[in-house]
Amino acid sequence: MSSAGSPAKAALRGLRVGFGVPMCVLAASFLGFGALVRESGMALWQGLFSTASAWALPGQVALVELHAVGAPPLAIVVAVGLSNARLLPMVITLMPYLADQNRPRWQYYVAANWVAVTGWAAALRACPGMVAEERLPYFMGYSMVLWPASLAGTAIGFALAGAVPVAVSLGLVFLNPIYFMLVFAADVSSPPRVAALVLGAILGPLLFLVTPDWSLLLTGVIAGTVAFLALHRRR
Repeated sequence: MSSAGSPAKAALRGLRVGFGVPMCVLAASFLGFGALVRESGMALWQGLFSTASAWALPGQVALVELHAVGAPPLAIVVAVGLSNARLLPMVITLMPYLADQNRPRWQYYVAANWVAVTGWAAALRACPGMVAEERLPYFMGYSMVLWPASLAGTAIGFALAGAVPVAVSLGLVFLNPIYFMLVFAADVSSPPRVAALVLGAILGPLLFLVTPDWSLLLTGVIAGTVAFLALHRRR
């Protein structure tokens, strides 16, 4: 753990780390979303508002697809809410790492709204090695690169819709979860985490053949529980 707490340097370090592969991957993912927004008949401002406020691709894709088929607003709200419910445990697990008694509470509400898969994974890897006063600035610096990159990707994807095949545009959406998986797979110092990824990759396709509607949820519960029990036994 670093010995000197420098919030400004930590924020700059977060900016530098985010301004690279994470920014490029996330921007490319939102290129696909921007194209999907236009193909679905929605306006650019609607896509940008979705990215600025929700900033969670699965929920945003669900919103656009349900809007395109004329689903009732209540159904869209419920579907997006259920999709984004995964962010709650991410916030709960991340906030103890960012906690610093010397910071006002409102800063954590801002940080909670910027919790996304990429930033969450990066913070869980980097923050344990920092002193308390560095962690929140690092996370905010990292997120301040990714959020505008997502907005830019949405706008550019909307403008380029039709210039590339639809399959390519949709494929770009999956770059972010693939990158997220590789970030955790690279952390070989945590065998339970790697075991959860490997077990999930095996169980996912098998359970999809049994129950397509519940396969993703069951895969996460089973693989995560096995990894948790393995970590508990190891400790």
